[in-house]
Amino acid sequence: MNIRTIRKKIKSVSNVKKITKAMELVSAIKMKKAQQKVIESAPYRKSLEKIIYKALYGLEKGFSPLIENVSRSNKNLYIVISSNKGLCGSFNFNLLRFLGKEINFKDNDFITVGKKAVSFISKMGGNIVADFSHTDPQNAISAIFKTALEKYLSNQYKEVVLFYNRFINTLKFESITSRLLPTKLEEEMIEQETEGDYLIEPSEKEIIDAVLKNLIEEKIRGAVIDSEAAEHSSRMIAMKNATDNAENVIYNLTLLRNKIRQEKITYELLDMITAKESVENS
Repeated sequence: MNIRTIRKKIKSVSNVKKITKAMELVSAIKMKKAQQKVIESAPYRKSLEKIIYKALYGLEKGFSPLIENVSRSNKNLYIVISSNKGLCGSFNFNLLRFLGKEINFKDNDFITVGKKAVSFISKMGGNIVADFSHTDPQNAISAIFKTALEKYLSNQYKEVVLFYNRFINTLKFESITSRLLPTKLEEEMIEQETEGDYLIEPSEKEIIDAVLKNLIEEKIRGAVIDSEAAEHSSRMIAMKNATDNAENVIYNLTLLRNKIRQEKITYELLDMITAKESVENS
């Protein structure tokens, strides 16, 4: 390898470093915005859950299909939220590996958000009934909810379940599953939330379905926001690692270039000394 070749390689790696550094900074900004949305949306969902637990106290079972499933179907509908783009470390790999371990692809149906999920599920032989990969996920939340709700209420599926990456912090996320329909409610929470009198008009039965639908849609919204924050976080870390690796490559190539240059200088000096001694001895 000559000095000219090494210089070209150093220039190429330097260009890569600039790109990865820029992508790292962009991902950091996007992650901060998504993280703020995660924090801001959580109190609203918790308030909805409290209202639901208050309204459910004293109501008989079976009053809403959103809580108790009457379908005889053994199929489930899975909503899988991945990314459209790569270069985000283990973000998609962890999610799709988790999905592959948990379910049988041929016996269930899927709603996909993200091209990576579409590609994986198609290869595994899964049936995709709706795909929202070609639009902004946050603009498609209502459409995702309506599609899942219609298919569930028509008794096509036993359960509707979310698969996504939950954002924990800048360095950590986890792949989780969350059942949307029928809505999972804890009896202990219903009893805990009965303290204090609530005046509900017109009646608990008349408002409960509307509040439950709102809660389910907000859960989908929260999963999309969580997934976006985790994606940007994972991409930021991946680009930081790539930048660090590029710096190491540049450092090693620079050392190699200096070594070759020094060897060349040394050989030239030896040639000069040899020639001089030959002239003096002749």
